[in-house]
Amino acid sequence: MHRRAALFLLPSIGSIARAGPSAGGPPRMEWGAAVDLARGKGVRGPWRQNESRYDFVDDPAVAMAPDGTALVAWVDQARKAVRVQRRGAGGGTASDPVELAGEPDAFSWLPRLAIAPDDPGSVCALWQEIVFSGGSHGGEMMLARSGDGGRSFAAPLNLSSSRGGDGKGRVTPEIWHNGSYDLLAAPQGRVHAAWTEYGGSLWLAHSTDGGRSFGSPRRVAGGPGEQPARAPALALADDGALLLAWTHGDDPGADIQVARAGDGAAFAAPIRIGPSPAYSDAPRLAVDGQGVVHLVWGESEGAPFQTQRILYARSGDGGRSFEAPRTLTATLPPPSVSAGYPSLGVDARGRVYVLAELQHDPRQPPRGLGLCVSADGGGQFQPMALVPHSADPQGGFNGSSQGLLVPKLAVNAKGDIAVVNSALRPGSHSRVWLVRGRLR
Repeated sequence: MHRRAALFLLPSIGSIARAGPSAGGPPRMEWGAAVDLARGKGVRGPWRQNESRYDFVDDPAVAMAPDGTALVAWVDQARKAVRVQRRGAGGGTASDPVELAGEPDAFSWLPRLAIAPDDPGSVCALWQEIVFSGGSHGGEMMLARSGDGGRSFAAPLNLSSSRGGDGKGRVTPEIWHNGSYDLLAAPQGRVHAAWTEYGGSLWLAHSTDGGRSFGSPRRVAGGPGEQPARAPALALADDGALLLAWTHGDDPGADIQVARAGDGAAFAAPIRIGPSPAYSDAPRLAVDGQGVVHLVWGESEGAPFQTQRILYARSGDGGRSFEAPRTLTATLPPPSVSAGYPSLGVDARGRVYVLAELQHDPRQPPRGLGLCVSADGGGQFQPMALVPHSADPQGGFNGSSQGLLVPKLAVNAKGDIAVVNSALRPGSHSRVWLVRGRLR
């Protein structure tokens, strides 16, 4: 598992057969109005561990049920808590937010949500609790389960229980992002959680009872003497194999790695996707109804944190090999000059949706979100367009201030789309909001 394998490519882009776009012309997105989920102050004082004076809302996450109900989560930094809310389909009724019961005196950051594909009532939430357990960095992975579609949650489980600073994705020894983890709900009660720690170990934990209990986590990559792993992403191939993607830290030319566990336990050696001298980061995986595996990631022009572009590749053999990568962001909505940290979704018609954080200046945080869509299973993509209402009109930059390794897009089988974003303007305000859309 720990050796580096060679790159494998499928013969050509056209090797995966797909129906073309409808005769009526290219599809177009229809968007609804922005719906505020939470508003707060804009207080972000100096870092003093859990004694820091933070008073803002941030870190939105979203999952979509088959009927179009959106399950949204965000963090209230003043309360050091994750909040979850159900929003009815088509802008319908909203439930009262539920507060997940983590450590009351520790910050909670960057939640993920997953709905079981065969049981919409079974929901899991995974987040990073900044508990200092004796190591140099704080972080534990907390998971709470709901059996009623997110209306209530059981007491959380600590999946990591370590001193490693779990949930941190290291770029260099001095620079890292929080939110380096992923959550996957699979059929028949299977739940998978993957995360990295500051030292670089990549851990994976499994549940077979819908998230009520988990086995002991096992290390998949990033062990002693290896490059630190970062930014894991999970998906389930159509043959039941578990797919896991990640990148590396401490390497300005890191490439995306993808590995398969055909029996759910032992991973084959990872394959390296699109080798290049540039830094590849933040992979996302999705599998469509025909079994095609879709992969997107960000690539810097050079070392990390320079101008980025979004790359895409797909696999027709369950993630064993991938086509040559293609750039999705050759053109960007002005005045954007950089796009990174993608989110990815597919619907039952094989349409592929790629969301990205847009930067007007690579030296500044992102502002607004861009979306590009393929109507033919990844054969061709429309140019990336600005998601309406995705930029804060009051001048706040995109949130997720602890790290942008967080998906902000959910797509269900019918093609209902939900996009979440947050904004922070220090000294002024913060907000979290939801925008819905549909491809016509």
